[in-house]
Amino acid sequence: MIISQHHVVTVSYQLFTPEISGNEKFIEQTTDDSPLEFIVGIGQLLPDFEQNLLGKKVGDMFDFHITAENGYGLPDPSAVVDIPKNVFFDENGNFDNETFQVGNTIPMVNSQGHRMTGIVKEVSNEFIKMDFNHPLAGSGLHFKGEVLGVRQADPSELAHGHVHGPHGHDH
Repeated sequence: MIISQHHVVTVSYQLFTPEISGNEKFIEQTTDDSPLEFIVGIGQLLPDFEQNLLGKKVGDMFDFHITAENGYGLPDPSAVVDIPKNVFFDENGNFDNETFQVGNTIPMVNSQGHRMTGIVKEVSNEFIKMDFNHPLAGSGLHFKGEVLGVRQADPSELAHGHVHGPHGHDH
């Protein structure tokens, strides 16, 4: 069976991003024991990732690049914001210096209730500068891996929008 729309695909991969030196930086990997499993065509993954797997079958290797624009986008300057430091004070008016160190990732909820993750860029007496861009925004992506499984998604998986079963989600 070849990969096409509404198939459950199981892959192992390594992800790299280019560095200024011309080398690549290792970012993450999945393995045969802990693979990535997803349904093609329902918006779970980057469209270019799925596009590069269409037509492949179990046992096929892949090695492809995705531009920053087609990956997580270019950094958006408006996603870097100064938040008043007092927003982060506890009920006693104390500030947690350990949590809010430059480079730390902070889970937050915006005014509409959406979860988001920010990276602390700067801490001043009055503000915390947070970057809400995806950590890989502005980076090209290089995926290398293997197709481990392909099957038709069942109706309940399509209705729920995720994979059920051994590597997916059980209800």
